[in-house]
Amino acid sequence: MAKSAAAADAAPETVGQAVIPLVNSLQDILARLDGEDAAGLELPQVAAIGGQSSGKSSVLEALVGRDFLPRGPDICTRRPLVLQLVRHEAPEEWGEFLHAPGRRFHDFEQIKHEIQLETDKEAGDNKGVSEKQIRLKIFSPNVLDITLVDLPGITRVPVGDQPSDIESRIRTMIMQYIKHPSCIILAVSPANADLANSDALQLARLADPAGSRTIGVITKLDIMDRGTDARNFLLGNVIPLKLGYVGVVNRSQEDINFNRSVKDALAFEEKFFSTLPAYHGLSHCCGVPQLAKKLNMILLKHITDMLPGLKARINAQLVAVAKEHAVYGDTAESTAGQGVKLLNILRQYCEAFTSMVEGKIRVSTDKLSGGARIHYIFQSIFVKSLEEIDPCKSITDEDIRTAIQNSGGPKGAMFLPEVPFEILVRKQIGRLLDPSLQCAQFIYDELIKISHGCLTSELQKFPILRRRMGEVVSNFLRDGLRPSEMMITHIIEMEMDYINTSHPSFVGGSKVVELAKHEVLPSKASTSISGRKDGMIVGSEMQLTAERSQKSRAVFARDATRGTTSEQGLQADMDAGTSSTGGSQMGSSSKLVPQVRSLDNLCSIIQLKEPPITLKPTENQSEQDATEVAIVKLLIKSYYDIVRKSIEDAIPKAIMHFLVNHTKRELHNFLIRKLYRDNLLNELMRETDEVLIRRQRIQETLEVLEQAHRTLEEFPLEAEKIEKGYDLADHATGLPKIHGLTDDGPYGIYTSSPNHSVI
Repeated sequence: MAKSAAAADAAPETVGQAVIPLVNSLQDILARLDGEDAAGLELPQVAAIGGQSSGKSSVLEALVGRDFLPRGPDICTRRPLVLQLVRHEAPEEWGEFLHAPGRRFHDFEQIKHEIQLETDKEAGDNKGVSEKQIRLKIFSPNVLDITLVDLPGITRVPVGDQPSDIESRIRTMIMQYIKHPSCIILAVSPANADLANSDALQLARLADPAGSRTIGVITKLDIMDRGTDARNFLLGNVIPLKLGYVGVVNRSQEDINFNRSVKDALAFEEKFFSTLPAYHGLSHCCGVPQLAKKLNMILLKHITDMLPGLKARINAQLVAVAKEHAVYGDTAESTAGQGVKLLNILRQYCEAFTSMVEGKIRVSTDKLSGGARIHYIFQSIFVKSLEEIDPCKSITDEDIRTAIQNSGGPKGAMFLPEVPFEILVRKQIGRLLDPSLQCAQFIYDELIKISHGCLTSELQKFPILRRRMGEVVSNFLRDGLRPSEMMITHIIEMEMDYINTSHPSFVGGSKVVELAKHEVLPSKASTSISGRKDGMIVGSEMQLTAERSQKSRAVFARDATRGTTSEQGLQADMDAGTSSTGGSQMGSSSKLVPQVRSLDNLCSIIQLKEPPITLKPTENQSEQDATEVAIVKLLIKSYYDIVRKSIEDAIPKAIMHFLVNHTKRELHNFLIRKLYRDNLLNELMRETDEVLIRRQRIQETLEVLEQAHRTLEEFPLEAEKIEKGYDLADHATGLPKIHGLTDDGPYGIYTSSPNHSVI
């Protein structure tokens, strides 16, 4: 209870007293981030924009109440100046630069000199421009808590070392600040120029089309043409803005040359507005004090609106950076530490490999990956391809008839032999070897792809280890592929070596004969019908020819059984004919000799054709031949289907056992044997320079975000304090008291009119 009471006493009375210093602290913390790390963490601030010599720097000096910015007729602001005004109760005033931590500048001339030195350091001393910020914090009892950014003025004609595209560069630089919704735009325009041509309002409209975060500032009201005034400008009758306009009177160049103080300039401004009737009733939008109040109020409300989202973005980025930091980890210096890290990497790698094969991690919804691709290769590529193969497509009827006749040898076969079937079915089984080996190669390629996708982020830090692991894993998988291929070859050879016609699924015997006859009979019937259509004469000639050939075969068959040749048969017929003419001729030797000579001449004319080098079966195929061919085809298809189903089941099992599961079981031990060696640790665990730089940057970013998170956690965002807001009556601007002003209000007659709201 005591602690909570103390905390309540220490808490600010209103959010306004703490919220702007909180943002100032966050700006100092997040200023160490740049580029991508700072994206999305833009803090609420006020950016002063305008043309060159429009009076931006004079407005900032008037808000501070001190002369501290480089001034001159040419371009003065050549680097963005982030100015944080911090109100405190001590009477002293000083400035601090972020690039010079711990050093206080009590002399504001030294602050001006330091700004000039830092500008020349980055942008050169000949009117060059740089995007790098200068961050200045001013502590004073005479200021309100405001954060402003003084940006280079828009110039059109390059001078000195300025590039030819200086205007577009400055415009781009300005847009980088004012494009963010967290930025309040202070559009500074001189009153002695046409407001419709204001560069500041033009850029503000591009960045803030709705005009919800743009404040117009009209400067140089004291040098307008006689008879003119800026009343319509301030009332928003020319170019309306939701946040309105504020008119101010700055020090002239002559005032600066004669070292006229800001306090005197504020007194002159007060007298100027009090003496000109045109500005009576516009006290709420005239003078630097009113501008300070307006900025403070708008910035306060803007910050309270933006803080919850800012806190969420910082928390989200903190989580993301913490995850990345965990991936990079800490640098292991000792050999033991390197060994432990290497063992962890090898273990995580093998676990990731196994998980990807089993489909337990990185489940994708747009494509197959890991083990799902292996299953697809087995079922949709290997099995489907085997099922589409026709075992008899590459075997012709002539091949089958040739095999049948060859199996009969010189005697011929009385029954259909088994040898042709076995020869032809072995040939078809042998065709399954190539697709089976291709399937094993496909699985090997998939395992290589899986190995490349394991632990990529972790191995990215160690290029030598990644390369060596790739070589070791590739060799291990290649060694596992050899026994797989050997087993596949043995499986195919086993099927070829033993043709098991006793298999229960094998179709043989009388059943296959019936099936073959059913295939042959329809074709025979169609052939006979087409023969009858050709005419009776053709049919008679074919029948006569068939009868003659059958008689001739019967004769030669018989002659063959008798052991006589054709010549002997002819001789017997000749002898029989001679004996029938008369027996007296048989005894006459003088007449017999000429007849025998003529017979010898006749026999010498008949010669056999030599057999061709390549013999094939006759083209005429009988019904018996067609039946035998059909039987062999049916036997081949039946047995091939049995073998195919066995191969479809055995080959994936062999590949899974010898290659996939073997890798899951033994890869971890193999990697340890090959890589976990004392003489290799320093080389394998050596990180690249990019990794070292990235780790350091992530570490710094993490520290910055953690500090910002703690800063936001310490700030109480109670709803009642936010609703209470910032009371102008209780918190005066703190600007220097001007001689002649009463204490009735913060600035006497310039107290806000009840008919006009401050915002």
